[in-house]
Amino acid sequence: MAKSIMVQGTMSNAGKSLLAAGLCRIFKQDGYRVAPFKSQNMALNSFITREGLEMGRAQVMQAEAAGIEPSVLMNPILLKPTNDTGSQVIVNGEVLSTMSARDYFKYKKQLVPDIMKAYHALEEQADIIVLEGAGSPAEINLKNDDIVNMGMAKMANAPVLLVGDIDRGGVFAQLAGTMMLLEEEEKRLVKGLVINKFRGDKSILDPGIEMLEQLCRKPVVGVAPYMDIDVEDEDSLSERMSDHKEIGQIDLAVIRLPRISNFTDFNIFESIPGVSVRYIFRAAQLGHPDLILIPGTKNTMHDLAWMRQSGVEASVLKAHASGCPVFGICGGYQMLGEYLEDPHGVEEGGSMRGMGLLPMRTVFTEEKTRTRVDGTFGSVHGILQALSGVAFSGYEIHMGQSIGKEGTDTLTEIHDTNRQQGEPAVWERKSEGAMGENVYGTYVHGIFDSMDVVNAVVRALAERKGIDPEGLAQIDYAAYKEQQYDKMAAILRQYLDMEAIYRIVEAGV
Repeated sequence: MAKSIMVQGTMSNAGKSLLAAGLCRIFKQDGYRVAPFKSQNMALNSFITREGLEMGRAQVMQAEAAGIEPSVLMNPILLKPTNDTGSQVIVNGEVLSTMSARDYFKYKKQLVPDIMKAYHALEEQADIIVLEGAGSPAEINLKNDDIVNMGMAKMANAPVLLVGDIDRGGVFAQLAGTMMLLEEEEKRLVKGLVINKFRGDKSILDPGIEMLEQLCRKPVVGVAPYMDIDVEDEDSLSERMSDHKEIGQIDLAVIRLPRISNFTDFNIFESIPGVSVRYIFRAAQLGHPDLILIPGTKNTMHDLAWMRQSGVEASVLKAHASGCPVFGICGGYQMLGEYLEDPHGVEEGGSMRGMGLLPMRTVFTEEKTRTRVDGTFGSVHGILQALSGVAFSGYEIHMGQSIGKEGTDTLTEIHDTNRQQGEPAVWERKSEGAMGENVYGTYVHGIFDSMDVVNAVVRALAERKGIDPEGLAQIDYAAYKEQQYDKMAAILRQYLDMEAIYRIVEAGV
């Protein structure tokens, strides 16, 4: 039977995902088989496993930190918001249905068997399971049907670390107030408190920590600093999307769509010295980038309407007319076409005009495409012609099919690689994506995760500006991520009381 420990927070974005990942890395370094687990994740950043199943990227990041392959067992329920009041509900990696928030809250207790089946399967594979909560355990209007915070801790008999975010202020009130709103049984599950994202001299906190421990009758097992590390973020609250970024020698502008998904597609560029990645949500912010990237979205039609109404679309079209290349992925690719049609009401229903940069139309279908792919770029023309013949791996997650007009140039050649362990890959190749005059579109998420692809893009943009590309793209991204996980573990070892945490793990509840 695996041991467990659960990281819960006083609010969203308190740093639960990173702390859970850091603990996964520490336990791995110490020789344990460790696995992450989050019973229910609400996020628009998702991933396709080797078997073609969909899960949240936060648990993929934690699996990387743990040194194991991602599995839907780590995230049995994924909620992908489609609008302000409803979400697509994905269970065990497959779409169950789209539900309103009210309907889902009535239904979710029926998913407990799926949650526990996944958890028990992980127990057979790991020595320690690091669970992550969601939001706050003190949402008193939701507690009766909770399946992700204290409800999950009870089901798994998991001791809890409660994390507060000092960076946003009021951390003592966060922690003490959360503890006050917990029931006695829930309070007994909390074995330690953590103050996260601290900047400054810890000795200044000591009097408050002493009072907090007296109020809560729980030990503070760490004051973790604000960590300068580069790993994937959980959601669009991410500081990556701050509009206070300096423009680099090579400037990439990502359109910050209201329902942006899988913006992690572009993280790799941020690791390259001299390259800036700016997230644009106002037309005036666009400026004169070297490449415009339009990311995925959970609602293509809604977000294209937003681009049109906000003036962002007009700014993108003007920049393209002046020679700036545009690259769209998934929903961003769909927007680049001439028409969007939604006969089944999958998104907004009806039809609308696209941006008109690619000679194609997209028809939304009720069936979701979920597949892992390998592929190569075809004969690419225009500014990014250096991509020709470059290999990549990635995955597709989308509703709808895009159909090019006769003679439309395709961007890539791919083959599906979904398979159960031990099964051969499926090698049927097919053309995918489209390109026009310095416009490129693909359904493949993760297409930039290959350093060969990134090198080709950055070098092409640098040479166009007369910049020496040497030194701009000289990084092994896989090794870079490993360094970041190790750095995070080293920081947490310094600032968390790991002896106390190991005692908590060993003692359980």
